[in-house]
Amino acid sequence: MSDTRREPDLDRLHSRLESAALAADLLDVAYTIVDSPLGKLLLAATRRGLVRVAFAVENHDDVLQSLSEKISPRVLRSPRQLDVAAREVEEYFGRRRRVFDVPLDLSLSRGFRQLVQLRLPDIGYGRTCSYKEMAELVGSPKAVRAVGTACATNPLPIVVPCHRVLRTDGSPGGYVGGIDAKTTLLTLEAAA
Repeated sequence: MSDTRREPDLDRLHSRLESAALAADLLDVAYTIVDSPLGKLLLAATRRGLVRVAFAVENHDDVLQSLSEKISPRVLRSPRQLDVAAREVEEYFGRRRRVFDVPLDLSLSRGFRQLVQLRLPDIGYGRTCSYKEMAELVGSPKAVRAVGTACATNPLPIVVPCHRVLRTDGSPGGYVGGIDAKTTLLTLEAAA
């Protein structure tokens, strides 16, 4: 069988499996892979909302394995379940969206990390703040390093904008997608 015939057959099979898993309520984590100016992004969601955005440098297979361990082993590629999230990501990169409206599932973070991640959207599109300012914003002015850790472990980069947090001297600091990705996001937002 040629590759061109095999691909539609696989697509139909996957679609049937996806439909059957949804009908039987056997899908706890849906995911898809989308193209972006930063490369392939993995988007994953639970029934509560978008739970993970991952860059290719994070190794999507490792991310899926982690989701199966932390949330549920019932993980399936299900692009239809992520249509809204994928559309919003595309609109963001197309400069047609400044705020994400997709529901979020923040269950991969807890405690102080989750507190910081909840406040990250308060940094408006095209703006930045320092790790120190973020620590003050969450009421823990001495927790600058902990803010850095919360940003570094943000399971929803881009959507929960940890890229807007910089070092006090204005340099980018680290970023899960790499410094080039952080710089690209900041440049995208500054150009709007």
